[in-house]
Amino acid sequence: MKKKIIILGIAIIVILAVVYLLKTETMKVGVYFNNSRMDPEVSCNKVFPVERMVPKTQAIARVAIEELLKGPTETEKSQDFFTSINSGVKIQGLVIEEGVAKIDFDEQIEFQVGGSCKVSAIRSQIIETLKQFSTVESVIISVNGRTEDILQP
Repeated sequence: MKKKIIILGIAIIVILAVVYLLKTETMKVGVYFNNSRMDPEVSCNKVFPVERMVPKTQAIARVAIEELLKGPTETEKSQDFFTSINSGVKIQGLVIEEGVAKIDFDEQIEFQVGGSCKVSAIRSQIIETLKQFSTVESVIISVNGRTEDILQP
């Protein structure tokens, strides 16, 4: 009898969790990656959007960048999408003021990054992911607050 009550309790919790998730409002966001099929010459700064469904939020630009930092899903990889951004990169801050998105990353974004193509690809992925939003006209990328000497080839 005690086992049946525990199982029933777990079942109720699972059902409530599923109902909650189904009721959670979501929205589409674009995440920009390079794609070797769409750009066979891999022109570095040419990126293409994939759609992701994310929970509805006021901080949608940050969520979009968080999705970008996750990299392509297995399905997206099978469609030849890839990222040039290192794994483990963290956002330290993101502010959008007067059309300018200022995004600050930790040093992991520059770890063992070499070559102008890779740097261009990283910048393009971030910039295009942020510029999809009407509130963003331009993007300033920084690392630990520095803007001058970052993401150099």
